[in-house]
Amino acid sequence: MTRRGVAVLGGVVAVPILALSASSGWAGGEAHEVSLAVHCGTDALVREETPPEVGAQYEAMFQKALRAGHEVLGSGGRAVDAVQAAVVVLEDDPLCNAGRGAVFNTDAEHQLDASIMDGRNLDVGGVAAVENVKNPVKAARLVMDETPHVLLAGEGADDFAAASGLETATQDYFWTQKRWDSLLEAKRDAAAVAGEEHGTVGAVAVDSHGDLAAATSTGGLTNKMVGRVGDSPIAGAGTYADSRFVAVSGTGKGESFIRANAAREVAVQMEHRGLDVADAARAAIDRVVRAEGDGALIALGRDGEFAAPSTDSAKYGWITRSGEVETRFYRD
Repeated sequence: MTRRGVAVLGGVVAVPILALSASSGWAGGEAHEVSLAVHCGTDALVREETPPEVGAQYEAMFQKALRAGHEVLGSGGRAVDAVQAAVVVLEDDPLCNAGRGAVFNTDAEHQLDASIMDGRNLDVGGVAAVENVKNPVKAARLVMDETPHVLLAGEGADDFAAASGLETATQDYFWTQKRWDSLLEAKRDAAAVAGEEHGTVGAVAVDSHGDLAAATSTGGLTNKMVGRVGDSPIAGAGTYADSRFVAVSGTGKGESFIRANAAREVAVQMEHRGLDVADAARAAIDRVVRAEGDGALIALGRDGEFAAPSTDSAKYGWITRSGEVETRFYRD
């Protein structure tokens, strides 16, 4: 069960550990002994304005994703397998903007982006603007494991995924009323998309060998141009993992994350300035702001240090090595 977003497992209460982000007035979560963390975009919920059943849906989704990844790690599995398992759960949940529940582009189509990175050897795979892959993160993994390439896009990526035996879906699978209404609003008011929730999903993990991995998946921006690709499938922008330092997944204004090379920046700050995970992650968010952007990221070090700074707020959760879960999807 949970109390105000705090998980109670076997009678043990996982106590929140919060630290004020230098980049904003909102308290970004920080913890230690974390094995895996996930996010479902920015724009945390306002408790007083959120129906209890919606809060329960978010709690259940985060619990399921965290448990899926933790189960992999608990059986001695690799971090890269754990982040994939967690992101698949988030892609399947219409609460987020990834997979089922993805937003529409200007032609009322769904075009999805994803990437996955293995910090052991800096191996990475991504797909961009795919339209018929049920779980884009799985396609990104295939690019990493089965091709000499890093990124496949559009029809070629869809064909590769289908030929490789991945489950496909027609466009109506991704459709939700909420996202359709958002598109219509954006068509009526071009500025509406600027204030829309960023529901990109991602996961970071560290395994028993001390190796790190990260994965990110998104539907992008409502009413985006056909063919627009954001930061999520780009290594160093929305996703990065280096087992010597950190695993990172971002969410927010993709163009600014690309300009700032935001995910990679966390590792740069750790390697060249000697910062810890929390300070390095905040420095990366500051760089996103410098690039006229907004958003958040989750960052995990090989020792289990976790940080989640943002320019405003984010929806995320983590699970410790001992299996205690924390979720953060309310602003308070």
